[in-house]
Amino acid sequence: MKILYIGSVVFSECALRKLISLGADIVGVITKKESLFNADFSDLGYLAQSHGIPVMHTKDINSPQSENWIRSHSPDLVMCFGWSNLIKNNILNIAPLGVLGFHPSLLPYNRGRHPLIWALALGLEETGSTFFFMDEGADTGDILSQEKIAIKKQDDAASLYSKITDQALLQITDFYPKLESGSFTRRPQPKDVGNKWRKRGEIDGKIDFRMSSTAIYNLVRSLTKPYLGAHVEYRGEQVKIWKIEELRTEVNRNLEPGLVLDVSHDGAIAVKTQDGVVSLLVHEFKNPVIKGEYL
Repeated sequence: MKILYIGSVVFSECALRKLISLGADIVGVITKKESLFNADFSDLGYLAQSHGIPVMHTKDINSPQSENWIRSHSPDLVMCFGWSNLIKNNILNIAPLGVLGFHPSLLPYNRGRHPLIWALALGLEETGSTFFFMDEGADTGDILSQEKIAIKKQDDAASLYSKITDQALLQITDFYPKLESGSFTRRPQPKDVGNKWRKRGEIDGKIDFRMSSTAIYNLVRSLTKPYLGAHVEYRGEQVKIWKIEELRTEVNRNLEPGLVLDVSHDGAIAVKTQDGVVSLLVHEFKNPVIKGEYL
């Protein structure tokens, strides 16, 4: 089974390494040289070339040049794991087995953009790892393999990314021989259930201390590394906040959200929220924050 592989993020690299270790016949890899919006970007060129696999770099996966390059390798299956643009019919119809994609949610629920970030920001207790055959919709194709993944209170973007990756690699190990033998099954997604998450913008990463302590905690853990970080507005500038904790302490309810209650010797900043107190543990304030001022 000849596979044409498409990807441009760290997950893409991990999955490609797994396929190579399984002895998959990767006839070509399409990747990017850079990305302005993928914080977990990875150029797969070096990995592919180190295993003698032809590489094409492109910004437009649906271009005639990309299409011709894929056709020239006559793949039986295209795998597209970690590409931020929809694949159009001119690419979807090249390989007899189609295009296999990946989405870190329990499809048909939570289709769309930023699934890992939204899951954490919304405080969900579970998500999923789903491989599916792409169609022209956004994450709407038939499911090949799907597993649930628990989200713990202490999970953040990095730990959940790792959990999802580990689970996905187990799934690849399981379904790859089935794809080769033709013994796999496809499960159509129901058309009348599910939802689609929208694209997040800069405003979605802003901490507003009128939010609850839990909402702020979820926002910060959803955007910590490898992502771009949540932020507060301070003296006309954005300041990144990478880690916080909710403080279980009694606080005067007459105090306004955003009031700095304490600054410890190790730099932790206690701030009043709508319903309690959070401590900013890892942050990028350039100037000392003073007790009694507002964030």
